[in-house]
Amino acid sequence: MSDPTPDPTAVHEWDADTIVARYDEVRAHTEALAAPLSPEDQTVQSMPDVSPTKWHRAHVTWFFETFVLADHEPSFTPYQDRYWFLFNSYYEGVGPRYARPNRGLISRPGAHDVGLYRDNVDARMRDLVQTLDGGALEKLTSTIELGFHHEQQHQELLLMDIKHVLSLNPLQPAYAGTPSPDSEPDALGWVDVEGGLVEIGHRGGGFSFDNELPLHQAWLEPYRLADRLVTNGEWLRFMADGGYDRHELWLSDGWGRVRAEGWRAPFYWTEVDGIWFEHTLSGTWPVNPGLPVSHVSHYEADAYATWAGKRLPTEVEWEHAVVADGQADASGTDASGTDASRADAAANLADTVTFHPRAAGPSTGHLRQVYGDCWEWTSSAYLAYPGYHPPAGAIGEYNGKFMSGQMVLRGGCALTPPGHARATYRNFFPPGSRWALSGVRLADGGVR
Repeated sequence: MSDPTPDPTAVHEWDADTIVARYDEVRAHTEALAAPLSPEDQTVQSMPDVSPTKWHRAHVTWFFETFVLADHEPSFTPYQDRYWFLFNSYYEGVGPRYARPNRGLISRPGAHDVGLYRDNVDARMRDLVQTLDGGALEKLTSTIELGFHHEQQHQELLLMDIKHVLSLNPLQPAYAGTPSPDSEPDALGWVDVEGGLVEIGHRGGGFSFDNELPLHQAWLEPYRLADRLVTNGEWLRFMADGGYDRHELWLSDGWGRVRAEGWRAPFYWTEVDGIWFEHTLSGTWPVNPGLPVSHVSHYEADAYATWAGKRLPTEVEWEHAVVADGQADASGTDASGTDASRADAAANLADTVTFHPRAAGPSTGHLRQVYGDCWEWTSSAYLAYPGYHPPAGAIGEYNGKFMSGQMVLRGGCALTPPGHARATYRNFFPPGSRWALSGVRLADGGVR
């Protein structure tokens, strides 16, 4: 396999002990997320977009075995030859793979055996890192760091997927977390943004995926963004006004999905005796009007914006507004590496309290709910930035080949691991996707 082309502007201040400590931290978090689940829970695949929990645990292990150990471990031998076939996701350059819609048919290896696979690769990774000389380790660091962020992506997917699995169980089992207290929507405010010639993309000084590069310029007309996400209470008004019955609000493909699939509410909502309930990882509860609406598709987000007389922001507008508002990432550091005093210190990323969006909190005069809560749909198709070139080798399949038929989301959600959100992060899903934890922030002005 070929190492990914490193970002020349990234700062990698890693030594062997630091890499091993971070490796153990990331890997342990995956196991902690899987711990509340039985072996049976971990085997179920409830729809083609969902992967079983044990498959996620195995795939992220396969990633380290394939892209690190295979090229750098002396006398490398795969842990199990067939695992390369079972746990390859979409890397054509690595070889054949098991069909994604059939992953739930893999009863063996079981969850316990996947744990043994993880233990084996973990021990070999520690040995490799601690025995490489400084030059070889420095060359390999970008691949290992990519593996950390790849595993964090699958930690989020693990939670999204088990949420769907448990939603189909008539016993309505809970995964973890506690429901948020009932709340009412607060007043929606707006943040004005001047626009002009702006810089977009990752500026260096830390990790980024290749699709966040290169840094480039874009022109924006003056516009404004809503200071918080659209709430369940506001969405109920959209529904009451015939939002799912009025073809004039919808993009053509979206209206086709509404009719073909019978959409009449967000994905995890169910009406019982005139009361709407929402399935969450902490159980099924009456819809809380003050929380952000979640699990809506791009089509639904666009229809709501049309109904509200607004629009969805472009991804350039979203990123520039967040950086200009001093919230370049969820840790309080702006894109140039300096302190961002207005960064969202209370970002609702994955935790053990709710695993669900929270109410926006008091108005601040700045953007709220930038990181965490819900991934925010934009009106931008997922395309390459000017001058983008995917890395060479199989790693080049990571992002570039999906730049067709997808829409960009920004910000992160309540299932995103802490430390994994930043202003330049470009998530993407097909416009009809509803199982992801996605919500809506409105825009106004600018160029429609």
